Amino acid sequence: MNGLNYLAEMTWPEVAALAQRASVALVPTGATEAHGPHLPLATDVIIAQGSCSRAAAALAAEGIECVIAPPFYYGVTQFGMPFAGTVTIPAETLTQLVTAVCQSLAQHGFNHIAFSNHHLEPAHFAAIKAGVGQVNESGVAHVAVPDVRDERWASTLTEEFRAGARHAGAYETSLVMAAAPELVREEERRQLQPVWIDLPERIRQGARTFREAGSEWAYFGDPAGASVSEGELIFDALAQMIATTVKELLT
Repeated sequence: MNGLNYLAEMTWPEVAALAQRASVALVPTGATEAHGPHLPLATDVIIAQGSCSRAAAALAAEGIECVIAPPFYYGVTQFGMPFAGTVTIPAETLTQLVTAVCQSLAQHGFNHIAFSNHHLEPAHFAAIKAGVGQVNESGVAHVAVPDVRDERWASTLTEEFRAGARHAGAYETSLVMAAAPELVREEERRQLQPVWIDLPERIRQGARTFREAGSEWAYFGDPAGASVSEGELIFDALAQMIATTVKELLT
């Protein structure tokens, strides 16, 4: 387990012992969705898991132990549905899943919960936030989901991300190159031309799929410009975002 506490890899007595000394759970959240011809469908999950692992290590160095829950592989992914392999679920199903997972974690002693969500489709993020709000209102647990789109966090990320070309471009490609390089189709990546489209702006204008937003290959930005070094720098920022969120939950 590389010194970290991955819930699904632990036995129940090990979890019970951990809960005696720790109350924090991290929940990686993504989707199964097209990410260009060069990245796997699990890209968002890979980023979320990598962010949680790095955040947990950073928190452990400060004496704050965490458990890392199994990731959400399914989400609201209507924008990717024209592309093979994408799987979407109803928003209300995702909200219910968020509340149920939080209730279960809290019942076992992990009542400070931070979601690491890296699938940014508006309806998906809204569904997660709705579930988080319901749990907080119930008083069962203290839950937070930092939003990388907020200026507080976006200001720590790359220029490409802030410009809105943030799906399977250099930003996400760099992260996957750093976390799971064996899953990047390097030959395809190097040949891709930049698609400089502000995806959030196209969504505000009414686009409902990646194709309607202007991408025939389900990517925006510059995948050929990605690098492992940039991925590591981005992961540092994402881990800091989660670690800061956890410490705020605990105060």
